Amino acid sequence: MSEADLKIYKSSFKTRNVLVLGFWYLLNSLFFKTSFYWPSIRISLLRLFGARIGKGVVIKPNVNIKYPWLLVVGDYVWIGEGVWIDNLVEVNIGSNVCISQGAMLLTGNHNYKKSTFDLITGEIVLEDGVWIGAKSVVCPGVTCHSHAVLSVGSVATTDLQPYKIYQGNPARPIRDRQIEK
Repeated sequence: MSEADLKIYKSSFKTRNVLVLGFWYLLNSLFFKTSFYWPSIRISLLRLFGARIGKGVVIKPNVNIKYPWLLVVGDYVWIGEGVWIDNLVEVNIGSNVCISQGAMLLTGNHNYKKSTFDLITGEIVLEDGVWIGAKSVVCPGVTCHSHAVLSVGSVATTDLQPYKIYQGNPARPIRDRQIEK
């Protein structure tokens, strides 16, 4: 049986120019990963760095967005306190989506079967009307279809079907989502 050998790990992951990346990390620390509430400044900075952001978007304090140039956000989206968008590849968030406090959108993981721990990435899509509960995790390559709900503390490792409520680790459907007027 082989053993893990991280000294030979080589990442094929490419990002932006080191100066752009460094400048983003500085601004992310000053304006996003902070308790101060500067919604219009946050939106403007994300757009400046290439994010495509719709209207009526609310980004609460202490949010961490790894690479804004890989972020697409629709209209009237709420991103709660302490959300971590670890977008090594594109994250696409539809309209009327709620990402609750402490939720994590993780587009990268490592291949535990390889001794070199190779990076694996997969885009995340949150379609219109999705609700990601507090402290929940959406894993690489997952699509949460229209109006799906991922309950508090749950982990989505596979796609969530439309108008279903999911719970657990791994998340499983527990009931249909009925939206009242």
